[in-house]
Amino acid sequence: MAHPNPNISTDRPQIRQLDDAAINRIAAGEVVERPASAVKELVENAIDAGARRITVEYADGGKTLIRVTDDGCGIAPDDLALALSRHATSKIDGSDLLNIHTFGFRGEALPSLGAVGRLSIVSRAAGHDAAEIRVSGGKMGAVRPAALNSGTVVTLRDLFFATPARLKFMRTDRAEAQAIADVVKRLAMAEPFVQFTLRDVSGDGAGREVFRVGAAQGDLFEALRGRLSDVMGREFADNALAIDAQREGLHLTGFAALPTYSRGAAVAQFLFVNGRPVKDKLLTGALRGAYFDFLSRDRHPAAALFIDCDPTLVDVNVHPAKSEVRFRDPGLARGLIVSALRHALAEAGHRASTTVADATLGAMQAEPVGGARVYQMDRPSLGARMAASQAQAPAFAETRGVWGRVESPAEETAAPVDDAPQDYPLGTARGQVHENYIIAQTATGMVIVDQHAAHERLVYEKLKRQMAENGVAAQALLIPEIVELSPGDCARLLEMQAAFAQFGLGIEAFGGGAIAVRETPALLGQVDARAMLLDILDELADQNDSTLLQARIEAILSRVACHGSIRSGRWMRGEEMNALLREMEATPHSGQCNHGRPTYVELKLADIERLFGRT
Repeated sequence: MAHPNPNISTDRPQIRQLDDAAINRIAAGEVVERPASAVKELVENAIDAGARRITVEYADGGKTLIRVTDDGCGIAPDDLALALSRHATSKIDGSDLLNIHTFGFRGEALPSLGAVGRLSIVSRAAGHDAAEIRVSGGKMGAVRPAALNSGTVVTLRDLFFATPARLKFMRTDRAEAQAIADVVKRLAMAEPFVQFTLRDVSGDGAGREVFRVGAAQGDLFEALRGRLSDVMGREFADNALAIDAQREGLHLTGFAALPTYSRGAAVAQFLFVNGRPVKDKLLTGALRGAYFDFLSRDRHPAAALFIDCDPTLVDVNVHPAKSEVRFRDPGLARGLIVSALRHALAEAGHRASTTVADATLGAMQAEPVGGARVYQMDRPSLGARMAASQAQAPAFAETRGVWGRVESPAEETAAPVDDAPQDYPLGTARGQVHENYIIAQTATGMVIVDQHAAHERLVYEKLKRQMAENGVAAQALLIPEIVELSPGDCARLLEMQAAFAQFGLGIEAFGGGAIAVRETPALLGQVDARAMLLDILDELADQNDSTLLQARIEAILSRVACHGSIRSGRWMRGEEMNALLREMEATPHSGQCNHGRPTYVELKLADIERLFGRT
């Protein structure tokens, strides 16, 4: 038996106009999700005001205090009360909501913050005296004189005190503080010429500085590299490739890391549109698509990419927090990212990340042995050492008979000693160990190459080139397979009919909600056409594009390359090893195998000497 809902009246519901306080609290629920959201809105206001120095202070994860100080243009005393009104802004006039050049434009942040917390604004604009206004739980006070040299100081205390239920959804102080730091760092990446300081002032005292970056100098790429080094770490900057590409009004810049510098999660992916940090499925899918041929599924690329375009080409007003955008031509944005990153990775050639060598050196650190360090004054004299050496040296005949070289297959693999290693980036092969690792000497150190992984990549790239030149062979089905789908799914698949044909999949409309599969890629053998089309549709729904067919074909090529490459355990002659090194130098992407692992490790002579205490 159905029970009446006690929250639904049997009387006809009455329509009421909510008061401003309730409206602001509702809006705050959309705009201010947590303390980090408040910091984002306030820092973006400071950037829009032209600030060049921004300081953010917080206490207890931002729950009890958030203070943002900037040196921007400030707010005139007569405008302070208006700034706290809903939908009051100086950034647009409302005539064109597609031509947005600033972070903020809705005029919701300040009134929303004032509705759920205790907000005070002290500001001084050029040609005006400083003034202050306060609002608590939506109740606004009067504008009064204040003391401030320039800029604006916004202080928010007791966030969500007016909506106590919201406090129950707050996480720990540490988690909220980390979210604040992430927001500030993202905005710092977007504005490399602005100085940012983040301080935790919880408890008594002056607090501690959590993050600080000075205003960068130089051109855009130099400034951006320095800022990314400060935010993402020096290792990222050392192993990142500069990206600069344009296509039909979109300009892509930034840095993308080498495949061998990958992460276990998508925590080092930062995307910006017209300087605005965004988390957009289209863009992250494009980034993943650019690397899908170089990384295994459990590894994720690291990148900071910036798309700049005419504001009319992108709609930023599709999400309450403005964290998502919508491009007028999504395929253009995705194609630009994929093509630019793949071009940069191809130009990187055989380069591998420096972290590979660092990890190798870390694993090779010698264990401390007993005995105190012997200082120079405690060493034997030169004469004593020479006498001891002569006494311990074996006789010539003994050297020839017992201590002479042991003939082994390794001798046959040695490369000519007179080769000049400085002539080649990967050096000259000097030997092979454990029938799998080539040791090569370079002008500045040595290189260790995994012969199987390196040759596997070389064969794979050769097979891909052949496929690109000759196309993918298709096998015609004796009886076309009819797949019943919804009309919408059929339309999405038919839009990509030409792209599928390039990879040997021939489809055509069969009336109503059906697709006829007439050809399948010969490389895949027997194919469950229905299952494959459904998987492609799932990928289209998630990423607005599908690389599933290409990925399956290239997975076959990868397996063929694996079986057709030099096997581990095979002795190689010197000329074979050197030929492999030369081909690696001439082949793009040869620095990592088909699964994203490095194919070689380079150790500098200075690092090797440090291992033996020679520095």
